[in-house]
Amino acid sequence: MHLARWLILWTLAASVAFTAELPTVEGALGWMRQGDSTNAIATLGAVLKQKPDEVRAWHLRAQIRALSGDADGAISDFGEAIQRNPKSPYLVQERGMLHFRRNDMEKALIDFDRANEIDSRMAPQNWQRGIALYYAGRYADGRRQFELHQTVNSDDVENAVWHFLCVAREKNPETARARLIPIQGDVRVPMKEVHLLFAGSATPADVMKAAEETSTDPKAKQKHLFYARLYLGLYFEATGDKTRAAEHIRTAANMAPRDDYMGDVARVHARRLKE
Repeated sequence: MHLARWLILWTLAASVAFTAELPTVEGALGWMRQGDSTNAIATLGAVLKQKPDEVRAWHLRAQIRALSGDADGAISDFGEAIQRNPKSPYLVQERGMLHFRRNDMEKALIDFDRANEIDSRMAPQNWQRGIALYYAGRYADGRRQFELHQTVNSDDVENAVWHFLCVAREKNPETARARLIPIQGDVRVPMKEVHLLFAGSATPADVMKAAEETSTDPKAKQKHLFYARLYLGLYFEATGDKTRAAEHIRTAANMAPRDDYMGDVARVHARRLKE
């Protein structure tokens, strides 16, 4: 009787210990908090062996693989997640962003359009689609996307600038300047000066000065300089100075944050300069 009771208790204890050690999505997140993407990916792989329909696991592994530079693996995992949850506009949108990062505008736009179809509320928010349209050479469609985005984000200099860029390609820089969307509330450095530059009321030197002098924090200053370089590059490209455009774009790409969509934009643009 006592031996049987001991065996039962041992079995229960072993079962509890084994269960506690089972791989989970939360366990993978724990590895990520420690900065260990290798073990996070391995944990999610074990989760998916047990639960191949676990959308959260496919999604998280896709995100981790994307951050780790494994674009092929990330796109594959997004595909698995979308197959299991085809009505999620967010999964499709994220895969589109990854296609953009790979400079595949055709596939990016397929996903961005699909995300908008799944949930029409995505459409005015989808500025990523507008940028992809610009690089795809669909300038009129890009202009319309940024005009739509303006209805939900009225204080964004970047939206006004990308609208300018589309109009400059669709028409000419003079028309783009005349149609520049007025912006008042964007307090990010150096966006005020960037807007004035595209309006014809500031110089490239004004943009660089604002980026260099507004912060003593090295990280903040680098971010400000990145945006200054990116938008100076785009400005020079729009106004026909290809040499200075390439110089600023390449500098922006080299200093771009890794986990930042506008950093991806700079890197994609620099890559396209080589083609």
